[in-house]
Formats: sequence, structure tokens, C-alpha cells
Amino acid sequence: MKDGHYIKLTAVYFFAGLVMIYASYILPKWLPGDFVTAMYSDSNVTLTVEQEAQIRACCTGKEGLSRYLINLLSLKWGYSYALLTPVSDLILEALPWTLLLFGGAHAASMLLGFIFGVEAAWRRGGWVEKISVGCMTIIEGVPEICTGVVLLIIFALFLGWFPASGGETAYAVQSTVNRILDVGHHLVLPLVTLVLAYFPGNFLLTRGSMVMVLKEQFVQTARAKGLPPARVRYAHAARNALLPMFTRFGLRIAFMVTGVLVVETIYSYPGMGTLLFKAIGVRDLPLIQGIVLFSSLAVLFVNLAMEFLYGMIDPRVRYAH
Repeated sequence: MKDGHYIKLTAVYFFAGLVMIYASYILPKWLPGDFVTAMYSDSNVTLTVEQEAQIRACCTGKEGLSRYLINLLSLKWGYSYALLTPVSDLILEALPWTLLLFGGAHAASMLLGFIFGVEAAWRRGGWVEKISVGCMTIIEGVPEICTGVVLLIIFALFLGWFPASGGETAYAVQSTVNRILDVGHHLVLPLVTLVLAYFPGNFLLTRGSMVMVLKEQFVQTARAKGLPPARVRYAHAARNALLPMFTRFGLRIAFMVTGVLVVETIYSYPGMGTLLFKAIGVRDLPLIQGIVLFSSLAVLFVNLAMEFLYGMIDPRVRYAH
């Protein structure tokens, strides 16, 4: 891949980032209802007409856009009007929880989907492949909300094996090791819910890619050389079936917040999805804008990084440009 292609690609993503900055500002304003009334309807605070006008002026019109851009340039993303806290602080507080849940679920589902998909494709036509493909097709059709509710009822409410909500035990003074174990204990059910949602798709994608790769001439040559089946399977065939997995990973990043929104809400998990849900509920425009912008820029950055990694994974992509 030539350097000129990288420059053009970076320029395109930079322009897309500018579009996302404007979109993150304007789209939340299309939410129905009055955001000032929504923010203060459940509180004992009574606003005067002047105070309501000042709040609306901060979030609407030219003054709102200019202030929004100034906050971005100064790395200050404004204040949450509902929580009276800097938006950047709220995002940084919720982000590690979402990365732990989302990253862990993706890593586990990709690893399991890749291994089982490769093995199923290698045994194509056998009963193992037929049963696994059928089961994965059924599981993929089950939405996260159903899986999450079932796991919550059985393992949290009925059996009591895992906590029903939260990311850790509230107000507990624990050592570092005990806190890690406590966080892991709270993470199990949300993580399993997402793994069950992502694993079938990764499995079916890997199996389909692997079936096509196994027909290639270089795989037949490796077999003819008498190489061990495991080496042919992973060192030659599976390596060339990785690119669709990376593409799927890049696309999934776009759903980092919205994809975990349902799961985090079910388990009251303190991540970005829950934060966005609460912000929308009270029409907290600065917080909504900050989350939308951060998520959009994160998607652009990851996809740009994936473009560079494609050439490293598959030389055919690099030399195509």
C-alpha cells in the first residue's frame, strides 16, 4: 500500500471527524420534549423564567455551538446540567467499565468463534459441523435482552450465584485482590450475555471464510507436502481467514455504546450505555453530546487503525493499492 493512499485515507477520516463533531452537537437537539423541564421535573428545584432562558441559551442557537466548539478546542466538554459534573469526568468514569465489559466480551467471543469456526470448517460435512452450525444459527437469533433477562432471573434472582446489579459492591472497603474478584463476580452475567450475542456470528463468519480458504491451491499444496493437519489448519488456512474477523471487529466498535446499552441497563452496570440512557432520560444535552462525540471519534480512530492493519494481515490488500 503506497504512502499516498495512507494520506488520502487519513484526510477522509479527518473530514469525517469534523462531520461527527457537528452531528454530535445538532442531533441531540432533535430529541422530543423540553430538556429543561425533563432535567428538573423530579427535583425540588424551581427555576425562574430567566434561569430557564439562560440554560436554553447555553444549549441552543449560535451561542451554544460556539461554546461547544470552544470546549472541544480547550479539551473541556462542558458540564452535565443534570449531574452538575464535567462531561469529561463522567465519560472517563464510565469508560473503563464499558471497555472491560465490551472488550472482554469481544476478546472471548472472537477467540472462541475463531477456534470453533476453524474446527467446524475443517470437519465440514460431519455431524459436529451440522449440529454446531444449527445451534449457532438459533442462538444468533436470540436478542441480548432475552438472554440477559433469563440469565438474571436464573443465576442472580433464583440461584443467587451472582449479583443482580452494579459493577462492584457499593461502599465496601476491600483490598486490591478482593476488589478485582468482586468486580469479576459482578461482570460474569453481563459478560456471558454479550459473549452469547457475539460468539455465534464470529463462529459462522470464521467457518464460512475457512471453507472458502480450504479450497485454495496453497492449502492443497501444504497438505500434499505432508505437513501436520494442525499446522495446515492454523498456520496456512486459518491465517488467511482472519481478515473478515478484523472487519467484523471494526464494525462492532461502532456499537460500543449502543450495543451494550441494553445489557448495561438490565444489570444496572455503570458503563457508557447506562450513562447515555440516563442522559437521554433527563435530556441532558451536554452529556449526550459528549458521549455521542466520543463514541464517534473512537469508531473513526479504530476503523482507521484497522485500515493500516489490513495490509499487515493480508499482503494482497497492501499491494492492491
